[in-house]
Amino acid sequence: MTEPLLSLPAARALHLAAQGLLQPRRRKARQPDVLEAIRQMGVLQIDTIHVVARSPYLVLWSRLGDYPQAWLEQALAAGQLFEYWAHEACFVPVEDYGLYRHRMLEPEAMGWKYSAAWMKERRADVEAVLEHIRVNGPTRSSDFERTDGQGGGWWSWKPEKRSLEVLFTTGALMIAARHNFQRIYDLAERVLPHWDDSQLRSKEAVQRELVLKAVKAMGCARAPWIGDYFRTRPPRLDPEALVEQGALLRAWVDDWDDPIYVHPDHAALLADAANGVLAPTLTTILSPFDPVVWDRRRAQELFNFDYRLECYTPADKRKYGYFTLPILRRGALVGRVDAKAHRRQGVFEVKSLVLEPGVRVSERLTRDVNGALQRLADWHACPQIKITQKEAA
Repeated sequence: MTEPLLSLPAARALHLAAQGLLQPRRRKARQPDVLEAIRQMGVLQIDTIHVVARSPYLVLWSRLGDYPQAWLEQALAAGQLFEYWAHEACFVPVEDYGLYRHRMLEPEAMGWKYSAAWMKERRADVEAVLEHIRVNGPTRSSDFERTDGQGGGWWSWKPEKRSLEVLFTTGALMIAARHNFQRIYDLAERVLPHWDDSQLRSKEAVQRELVLKAVKAMGCARAPWIGDYFRTRPPRLDPEALVEQGALLRAWVDDWDDPIYVHPDHAALLADAANGVLAPTLTTILSPFDPVVWDRRRAQELFNFDYRLECYTPADKRKYGYFTLPILRRGALVGRVDAKAHRRQGVFEVKSLVLEPGVRVSERLTRDVNGALQRLADWHACPQIKITQKEAA
């Protein structure tokens, strides 16, 4: 059987179709669409920066359009989602809990996310936090009074917060809900009472499932892209073995020497992409933590888009801005916008808008991008757009 050959734009379209970003939605979002979008992506990465909407809300907006942000917390509180270290800290569909249980049982392999020294040296303090939750129920970090005289901030967590996070990484605690985006911790057996480790599959079976889920979420994937999606550790499963088993399809992209892999559930999309009939028409704004751009290598190879988040870069060394948002237009990443929502004033400030080299400014492009920005501003309840600087490459 001849393996399909795709143009690069067709591969992009296949990727965007799998991510729910090919075309504008035809109907208004409903609450179940939040969970469905997360299932489609596999995970929804969490970040707390909120110069615009916090990233998880923005990732969903890019796919769903206007929707109430509270729907995400409601899905978590209803037990449809759980939080854990997937790509990074993520909301994950609860049915995938077992895919991450091995990580909880071997927390020493989680790097900075777990401190064996803290567990050993502060065992009594950790047990006290656990007992507090056992007796008092769901607990926030802010429920513990700071007694060490230090200021707040992620760089100086109070001891109880460190213990909460260590216990979270081991799976002893889960996030029962969020209030004002603050985590509320509770015992895992109360959050997920029906789980038993007898349900746990082998590491090999879990690894296979994560490879299949990653390829499905990406629509098409080169082999080096696969491990990053769910941050799986070596040794990694060779996707060629899954092709031989019939669990993955293999295809090719013009001018690429290595194959791409496609999940069989996307066989029809693959055929449409190969025939050039997948038509990307959506123009929207993406979060820096959107799956489309969170892997810098993949964004470069697939979209020729060199993207780096600069919020952790000193201000005088930034090229584009503090929290630049990629602009997706009709199947291409055409630029980036540095924006800030001034919610009290109802103003959406565009600090800079930079187009990619070679992007031709036209009336249609201007209309598409302006429309996406206005929709984003309206969703922030900041209908007035204020442009303080505008650039084009």
